[in-house]
Amino acid sequence: MDRKKNDRQNNRPSPEDLDQKKELYRIMYLFAGIFLLMCVYLSYFLIFESRSVINNPYNLRQENLSKKIVRGSILSADEEELAKTLVTEDGTESRFYPYKDLFAHVVGYSQNGRTGIEGKYNFELLTSDIPIYEKIYREFADQKKPGNQVVTTLSLKLQQTAYEAMGDRRGAVVVLEPSTGKLLAMVSKPSFDPNEIVEKWEELTSGDSVLLNRASQGLYPPGSTFKIVTALELLRENPAALEDFNYTCGGIFSYHNAEIKCYNGKSHGNLDFTSAFAKSCNGAFAKIGTMLSIPEFSSLCESLLFNAELPYPLAYQKSSFSLETEAPDWEILQTAIGQGKTEMSPLHNALIAASIANGGVLMKPYVVSEIRTAYGDTVKQYLPSVYSRLMTAGEAAVLTKLMTACVTDGTGYAVLSDQYTAAGKTGTAEWDEKKKSHAWFVGFAPAENPKLVVSIVLEESGTGSDHAAPIAKKLFDAYNELQR
Repeated sequence: MDRKKNDRQNNRPSPEDLDQKKELYRIMYLFAGIFLLMCVYLSYFLIFESRSVINNPYNLRQENLSKKIVRGSILSADEEELAKTLVTEDGTESRFYPYKDLFAHVVGYSQNGRTGIEGKYNFELLTSDIPIYEKIYREFADQKKPGNQVVTTLSLKLQQTAYEAMGDRRGAVVVLEPSTGKLLAMVSKPSFDPNEIVEKWEELTSGDSVLLNRASQGLYPPGSTFKIVTALELLRENPAALEDFNYTCGGIFSYHNAEIKCYNGKSHGNLDFTSAFAKSCNGAFAKIGTMLSIPEFSSLCESLLFNAELPYPLAYQKSSFSLETEAPDWEILQTAIGQGKTEMSPLHNALIAASIANGGVLMKPYVVSEIRTAYGDTVKQYLPSVYSRLMTAGEAAVLTKLMTACVTDGTGYAVLSDQYTAAGKTGTAEWDEKKKSHAWFVGFAPAENPKLVVSIVLEESGTGSDHAAPIAKKLFDAYNELQR
């Protein structure tokens, strides 16, 4: 007690006072820390998460937005309206798709749920950035405000070309600009008319997977297009293979108790690495499969985005690759030629081809280039951005050379043109012994300065050479005409 009095007389805090102050400071620091964390989280939410939360179909705020704003239009890259809202004199609104089933999967629909661009950019379409004075006027006049426009990267000409070239066959086409990542066309068949999504909902959701976007959500064995990946792994493990590899094809490759046949049992004769790739010799690539390190092969596939998220803004399915070190011989041989357990989407195949066309660098694919007001003023622009380097420039150059040989001297002959040099790889993917194979083609043009990447799969259609490659040729020709 004397000590306390003495401390007070000397204006010094007692030990008890000091302990109380320390405890008070601890509480203050704790609350300050909690407040700081809340500020950080709020900032993070506003910047990164608020849009996705607002865009959630269960968020009632969207219903409120639709009461105040007329849903904006979706435009093609060439300024054609792909989706717009019609308003009658009594104020009734209906969503209208002028091109019916042409852009159905990529543009999507906004009734009975939301898909495609309609779903991903729902918040932007229900936001109005018209001048503030007009907003105020419309509020007082009890008038709805016009929503923003979403301008896509999609080309009407290329979309029409792909759609018409596919005819009534099931499958998908993806067209990309490799230097930017712009999605120029995406077609999935069978398609549907989004204007009839409500009336024909039961029909569309029963049995035939019509609503599935096969371009990004369909998974198929890649067939011989996967030989691009097998070739890249061989180059990494044995760079001299380009000069040293030699194989004599008699139509069948036997390895222990497993064997692989070339298509229709065809004998390709003496082959080096380039001719084995160009002629798509299954025997040669099955042999290459026995030469590879399975762990390194699996690692390469992971780096090429198998079993991984794709940098794509709309709905998609992951591609899959699985090959264990103890895998049986038949599985190793099948995997090397693009069969086995491997499955991939046309979109993913396009991304691998795009990285080759772009010197090994994969640009992040995007489908919207700009958000505008209803009066055409720019609100936001989406610019090209690098996603990742998937391979070295040297590796991309070697693969380009191989893919060019496939067109000039091999199975990609249907893409030959005197207007440009194309690079590509065909594929004929077996999936059911009782049914026809899926036809594949993936490639780009011009080979020396790639402007266009295409990825095509046609279900149960036969060979990639006869069915998928001709569609690629039509797309390359159409692009050539657009540039004139």
